[in-house]
Amino acid sequence: MWLIPALGSSIFAALTSILAKIGIDGVNSNLATALRTAVVLAMSWGMVFLTNAQSGIFQISRRSWVFLILSGLETGASWLCYYKALQTGQAVKVVPIDKLSVVFTVLLAALFLHEQITVRSAIGCALIAAGTLLMVL
Repeated sequence: MWLIPALGSSIFAALTSILAKIGIDGVNSNLATALRTAVVLAMSWGMVFLTNAQSGIFQISRRSWVFLILSGLETGASWLCYYKALQTGQAVKVVPIDKLSVVFTVLLAALFLHEQITVRSAIGCALIAAGTLLMVL
């Protein structure tokens, strides 16, 4: 069941934006990102040990390691950019632009994963892009 965790993700992401905007006041954005990352790291490893999943680390393939590391680097870059934008901009403008990642994900999934872009998903992407413009301008 993917829907409930996906909804949880969106709610927690919304709270993350608001809490970060409040917390970043007077704090260097890179330092704030590092602090947030340390908390995420501790929480993630806590869940690994809580669910007794730590032994699976030895079964991870070299290919998976490469792509997980690349994904981690991309996450770091995303968070550094996000916190800098959030520190200097309004949350109501930064967050919609950040959520353009939905449109970019659809395009990149079609390009690299050969996933289909349906008429419905193309219209949805166009509406997200248009909504972002309306919110930002």
